[in-house]
Amino acid sequence: MQLKTILNRVQKFKSFVYESAQWEETIGYLCLIVTVAARANSRPICSGCERTGPGYDTMKPRRFEFIPVWNIPVFFEYAMRRVDCRSCGVRVEKVPWASGKYTLTTVYMQFLAHWARKLSWKETAMSFQTTWNKVYQAVQYIVEWGLEHREVGPIFGIGVDEIQYARGHKYLTLVYQIDDLTRLLWVGQERTVETFEKFFAMIGPEVASKIEFVCSDMWKPYLKVIREKCSQALHVLDRFHIVAKMNDAVDDVRAEEARKMKAAGHEILKHTRWCLLKRQENLTDDQRFRLRDLLAYNLRTVRAYLLKEVFQQFWDYNSPAWAGKFLDEWCRQSMRSRIEPMKKIVRMLRSHRELILNYFRARKVISSGIIEGLNNKAKLTMRKSYGFRTFRVTELALYHTLGKLPEPEIAHKFY
Repeated sequence: MQLKTILNRVQKFKSFVYESAQWEETIGYLCLIVTVAARANSRPICSGCERTGPGYDTMKPRRFEFIPVWNIPVFFEYAMRRVDCRSCGVRVEKVPWASGKYTLTTVYMQFLAHWARKLSWKETAMSFQTTWNKVYQAVQYIVEWGLEHREVGPIFGIGVDEIQYARGHKYLTLVYQIDDLTRLLWVGQERTVETFEKFFAMIGPEVASKIEFVCSDMWKPYLKVIREKCSQALHVLDRFHIVAKMNDAVDDVRAEEARKMKAAGHEILKHTRWCLLKRQENLTDDQRFRLRDLLAYNLRTVRAYLLKEVFQQFWDYNSPAWAGKFLDEWCRQSMRSRIEPMKKIVRMLRSHRELILNYFRARKVISSGIIEGLNNKAKLTMRKSYGFRTFRVTELALYHTLGKLPEPEIAHKFY
């Protein structure tokens, strides 16, 4: 069986034929050169308006990299024709196996992009004897095609959060769809009002008006934009961040009191950080015994820890009214504790009381669990490549991994 027969079986193009396949030795390795020719009397297609037109002339042969066969590089060689188009003038013809000025065939870019989702971009390049830049081009093409052909709406629930992607407090704003379909909708640079407004400009007012639930943290720019652009939606504050801020408050109390006790020659609070911050079911035996001994002392740290543990009952309520009563009573007790970090938490909870209670109005269906899971995948995507140097590359990688974008149809699956 000849290579031409295999190609005609899996990758046949209308109006084009495979003429020959021959070996060519380049520096260090052999490759296969497959010559492609246009069928007799076929008319070229204009790359601008995609209409057929009369031929103008023929350019020098160009090579397009195809999927390797038995780890042997394969190239299509074709002399591009120019079209005398009535609408666009003289233009280079459009060929079905490649797009624009890419030197990779479309199916090869889709092949590389598939493996770039599973491996790091560098590992993908090494596995298929290509370069990092070609893997980047493949991902860029697939992402741009997918963004152009995806359906944005309808959207009933979104979640917004930020992650750090570079040193120097450089953040990305990530907007996820968290209803029946879970996917990354949009990536923005920085976490400002102007950044988040670009997302609503992208989806348009019609899609934004149908959003029913929004989940976010307490970052003021996010709260402001959601209030202005999506006022009809039930805005649920992120439970994860509330718990995280409370843990930070307990840790601040512990650190301050530990310094004072160490200066006085006492080390009761030494090695107790994770005893106070972990959930009780996650404590090791040693940490459980250490916590039991610590609770025997009347310390500010112990009082802050007990307030934090009591607050966990708040999430067990189902009724917004009863949850609100518990929250108000807990805030009154915490304000009497005379522990400043806990009083700061109280002021935060009181200022966002209604948004916090929306968690119960949404019947606990909308939460930050999905968002945190997607954030972990986003961080893993960046960590696999040991950090991308530009926002553009990071944006492409996140869309490619989490966007669930459509891909061009191909005649044969090579993976």
